[in-house]
Amino acid sequence: MYFWILGPKGGLAEKVADEVDGKKIMFANQMDTDEEEDAIYFNDSSDTYHFGDVFYAFLCGEKTGRAIRYDKKTKKAKVVMDHLHFPNGLALSKDGSFVLSCEVPTQFVHRYWAKGPKAGTRDIFAKLPGYADNIRRTETWDFWVALHSKKTPFSRRKAACRRRETMPGEVLEILEDSERKNMKFVSEVQERYVSSGLAVWVCVSAFRLDSRSLVISTISF
Repeated sequence: MYFWILGPKGGLAEKVADEVDGKKIMFANQMDTDEEEDAIYFNDSSDTYHFGDVFYAFLCGEKTGRAIRYDKKTKKAKVVMDHLHFPNGLALSKDGSFVLSCEVPTQFVHRYWAKGPKAGTRDIFAKLPGYADNIRRTETWDFWVALHSKKTPFSRRKAACRRRETMPGEVLEILEDSERKNMKFVSEVQERYVSSGLAVWVCVSAFRLDSRSLVISTISF
């Protein structure tokens, strides 16, 4: 699997990278763009398995995943975080100072500092209460994290929640379908939008009526 870019007018996609540091990109997964620096960050989830073998990549225990930075000006790519076990979701902070990568099996969100006094270093941004899929930045500098499941990756408990976190990793809000009627295997979360890559549904509206109730409208396919 390579990393491709599709232009605003469509047409054929352009291959921009197929290997980094002498290693093939096997499982390009999730990306975000630093428009100021003209750079792209993305995950390479495994050096062994492709997207079709996603569950093997999760279960194998290999820490071969990487977070990669591609410079569109120099057309060069470099690894900014390595030794990750199936990194999945990725998001850049609003000011471009750091990038987050969700390591699914360990339930850690890793942070790489791209700018500032800590530039070039990494740390743990958060420990999640479940297995994350994608992560999305909000307009208020927070992040929504979609939790695929909570107890185990193949849990019969179909509850799912979405989680918004501030800059230091403080949890601001958790929304969960505790009765397991509308949401399960959550893959994507944005404001008023939730979807799943495994279960065929999209939650097109989620809003709070009061401090204890949540209204959800679901479209099934």
